[in-house]
Order: sequence, then C-alpha cells, then structure tokens
Amino acid sequence: MSHEVVEKNIGLMMILIVIVISFGGLVEIVPLFFIKDTTEPVAGVKPYSALRLEGRDIFIREGCSNCHSQMIRPFRAETERYGHYSVAGESVYDHPFLWGSKRTGPDLARVGGRYSDDWHRVHLTNPRDVVPESNMPSYPWLSENKVDGTLTAKKMSVMNTLISATCNKCETYSEAEIASAENDVKDKTELDALVAYLQELGTAIKARR
Repeated sequence: MSHEVVEKNIGLMMILIVIVISFGGLVEIVPLFFIKDTTEPVAGVKPYSALRLEGRDIFIREGCSNCHSQMIRPFRAETERYGHYSVAGESVYDHPFLWGSKRTGPDLARVGGRYSDDWHRVHLTNPRDVVPESNMPSYPWLSENKVDGTLTAKKMSVMNTLISATCNKCETYSEAEIASAENDVKDKTELDALVAYLQELGTAIKARR
C-alpha cells in the first residue's frame, strides 16, 4: 500500500492511525501489569493510616496537586534537589495516584521528615511566615475544622476493594483497623491530618538508602 493511497483516503488513514496507536499502547502498557516493580509495594510502604487517609483527601480537596507534583524524574537535576526518583511501587496504595507534572510549588514526593510538624503547621496556616517569597495560598481554616470521621471506615473498606483489585502482594486494612477508624481521627483537625499525610511522603525510599 503506497503512501499516496493512504494520504488521499482520510478514512483509511484514520483507521491505520488507530491501529498503530492501539498496538503501540498495548506494547507499552501490558508488560507493566507483569513487572514486580510496578505491581508490588516498595519495602516499607504500607496502606495509609486512618488519619493519613483523611489527610490525603484534604490534600486533594484543597487542590494541592494543582501546584505540587509527587513525581521525581530520574534526572540529576531532580534527584539532587528532591532525592531518589519516584518509583511505581511507592504508589500502589494511591487511588487515584497523585504523581502529576505541575510544579508551581516544589515536588512533594520526598517531603516526609524534611521539616518539623510545627514548620508544616505554620507553613500551611500562612506560608509567608516561613517562606517570605511564597505565592502559596494560606489555609487557616484547616486548624479550625475537625476531621469528619463518620465516613473514614467506609473509605478504608473501599480502599480494600481497590487494593485487592490492583495489587496481589499488597496489604489491606484489617477489620480491627476499619472498626477503630472513626475513633482514630476523633478530635483531630484537618491540619493534623494533612501534616500526618505530608510527613510520611517518600519516607520508605529514604529509609532504605
């Protein structure tokens, strides 16, 4: 089949484009389902605790992922600044995953343990108190709002379903953990939850280096 025939027949060209893209996608994507590095958790990576799970939801709700990626690329400029590059096994418990590519602010994949809890609290309440040049919005209401734990157990049950469907070697929440979920976040503020979430990001990889 000559190029001239294809170029003059738009319908045929579209069909061939779909076939080529579909084949290429299958070649790129299907093997990932059978590679341990992409389907099994990195040593030390565990399901989010009840408080961290709520913190992650707050991270999503407040649009933090619109400005902060959680994906360090395997380039020296990135690893020198942020640490070990991101690997798929770190995100097996993330539904949805928050790798992203937008960096109005710095990447957060290795932010866990880099700053104290108090630093995060001040930074989230008014970023310019610790980073004068920051253009990040302030989130003062996080210290006032209590975590609503009425749905935490249900969230964990849903996570169990998602984890079981996507990862054979992953841990799931026990019945005891689900039963105690509401009590585990009782009297905690949304600021407590978000700080707990941030303080664990990337620590499994950092711990084994």
